[in-house]
Amino acid sequence: MAVATAPSKENLRQGPHRVEVEPTPRRVRVVFNGQTIADSKHAVLLRESNLLPVYYFPPEDVRSEFLEPTDQHTRCPYKGEASYWTIRVGDRVAENAMWGYQDPLPGREDIRGYRAFYWNRVDAWYEEDEQVFKHPRDPYHRVDVLQSTRKVRVEIGGQTVAESSRPRLLFETGLPTRYYLPVEDIRMDLLEPTETTSVCPYKGTASYWKLKGDASGRDVAWSYQDPIPECPKIRGLIAFFNERVDALEVDGETQDKPKTPWA
Repeated sequence: MAVATAPSKENLRQGPHRVEVEPTPRRVRVVFNGQTIADSKHAVLLRESNLLPVYYFPPEDVRSEFLEPTDQHTRCPYKGEASYWTIRVGDRVAENAMWGYQDPLPGREDIRGYRAFYWNRVDAWYEEDEQVFKHPRDPYHRVDVLQSTRKVRVEIGGQTVAESSRPRLLFETGLPTRYYLPVEDIRMDLLEPTETTSVCPYKGTASYWKLKGDASGRDVAWSYQDPIPECPKIRGLIAFFNERVDALEVDGETQDKPKTPWA
């Protein structure tokens, strides 16, 4: 959705452009400057090819007293012309932070008059009473973690940095398999932490490592030290970017380097 979000790093699937809208059974709330500006038990989730999912709210579930219409308009070839509103709560303002399709294209009447917010222009999002980070969780996106006895070896700069026969394999929709290894099976003396962090709504907040002495500072591995409750099996384990190491072997076979945004 051209007006809603940037392309998703988590959805690498290709194919015909699709726009799908369905009700969500979850109560969804949006908070800005201490005020709940949207609170709905009747929101819908819009899923669009190569984009992150977006919540749309019925107008009656949005606090209109905090909204000011603006002159901004954009056009999406799949949904029509979008109008925008600025959020103003107390002394804080989020320009053009909410949009909606007042008169969408034929076939998209399911979002007529509904409102959507830029995720990062508000302070917090909640599904029921739990805060959600980065973007809504797609109900069709799976993350499965399985214990394995496959032998995994990672080589960087001509050195074996990790070697393990007790990996946990993480299978995530649309992404390459990731191999999470115990710290005891990794040459931690060859790695050093970086200041990089990232947030995944399906796993939590990740911290990163680079090869010690590497002037480029490029991250080669990451870990979830405190993953969300739905993904406990990767807690404290470390995974390496197959895209960025010299070789990642599984049972003696060098794995192809996947084409991903992290390559």
